Amino acid sequence: MGGAQPAALDVLLGNYPHTRPLKDGTVPVDGVDCRYLESAPLPPAFARMVRELAYDICEMPMATYLQARDAGVPVTLLPVVLVGGTHHRSLTRLPDSPETGPGDLAGRRVGVRAYGQTTGLWVRGWLQEEYGVRSSDVTWVTTEDVHVAQYVNPPYVERSDAGRVVDLLRSHDVSAAVLGPKAIGGQGAGLVPLVADAENAGLAWAQRHGTIPANHLLVVRDDVLRTRPDAVLAFYRSLRKAIADTAGERDDSPAGRAVAAGWGTSLTACVEIAGRYALEQSLIAEPVDVAEAERKTAFLDS
Repeated sequence: MGGAQPAALDVLLGNYPHTRPLKDGTVPVDGVDCRYLESAPLPPAFARMVRELAYDICEMPMATYLQARDAGVPVTLLPVVLVGGTHHRSLTRLPDSPETGPGDLAGRRVGVRAYGQTTGLWVRGWLQEEYGVRSSDVTWVTTEDVHVAQYVNPPYVERSDAGRVVDLLRSHDVSAAVLGPKAIGGQGAGLVPLVADAENAGLAWAQRHGTIPANHLLVVRDDVLRTRPDAVLAFYRSLRKAIADTAGERDDSPAGRAVAAGWGTSLTACVEIAGRYALEQSLIAEPVDVAEAERKTAFLDS
């Protein structure tokens, strides 16, 4: 008779240097048959996870996790940052448009892919914190829906059929636009930040808060965490090893330093700040209990 079959996990991860060792088998997951599923682009997979619980373990944007948690979606945060970085350069304008500072945006229209996009969460956070412009002071013009189906946008959010966020700028429908890290070098090529010294402003934010904004984290379905904790632990340990093994492939920039595994003061502060920003921006209705999230997954680092 054959031996017991290994536990199986359906896992959705983006393709990064720190996930490659798992996907190519360089870092195996002992006793677990991990099926690494793909989604190109990634965002539709995030919606499938929070709407259909389509995967056992799934990469997930910070804002999507916070909204899913608020809506009662049965997923638990795992202490892994897959993508992060500062976002002061993410608020952009056309190079030939009138010079506009972040503090000038009250009463204006700003484009963003979705109101629940994580980059927008971080941008609106520092916009209020550093310039006194609240999210409700701006009309946010979106090109996509949020991932969490239960969420209803606040009244100061409009939907456009422009197609891409940069098209909102080029049609002069908005004064500025929020673009994520990939879009900055893609559709946003040639745009200029509203913050004059965006890189140093982002570094100052990180130093002040003792953390780096996380864009993409990791979640596990609650039923999987409850019934297959050993499989989750084995996967987490392997991903943590892959992150450590590829440290030399990341530079000392905020994006490079953001990638990490394990609860600590930085991740705790990051989730707490994101939760506060999300509450201020009406992305969620209830405060975030980070201690609860830490308790549920404390066994991973024990």
